[in-house]
Amino acid sequence: MTEDPFDWMASANRKAKGKRPEYFDDPEDERMLSILMAVVGEVSVLRQRVDTVERLLEAKGTISRADIEAYEPDSEAAYERGAMIREYIYRVMRGPHQMVQELEQFEPPVEDVSRELKDI
Repeated sequence: MTEDPFDWMASANRKAKGKRPEYFDDPEDERMLSILMAVVGEVSVLRQRVDTVERLLEAKGTISRADIEAYEPDSEAAYERGAMIREYIYRVMRGPHQMVQELEQFEPPVEDVSRELKDI
């Protein structure tokens, strides 16, 4: 096995510059969101890798790790993968998206509230 000069662990643990965006009041919720999104990213990569294996097996009947690493999807495969990933992300984010829609439906815009207060 050859040594990889790139330090993957250091790269994965590198901190982003600037302040991290906050979506929740509770820091534990922020950590859970961070964990969830990391898992979502990993599953997305795994789905693409499985897609690669399936396509190569279908085309060649047998494959090696080198075949998997060298695989470049053609435009049709890339389009299908993009659609697959978009659908996956939509399913993962469906709950939060529905919550936002409910909030928008039940909370009147600030302008409406200020008009109502003026009428009192």
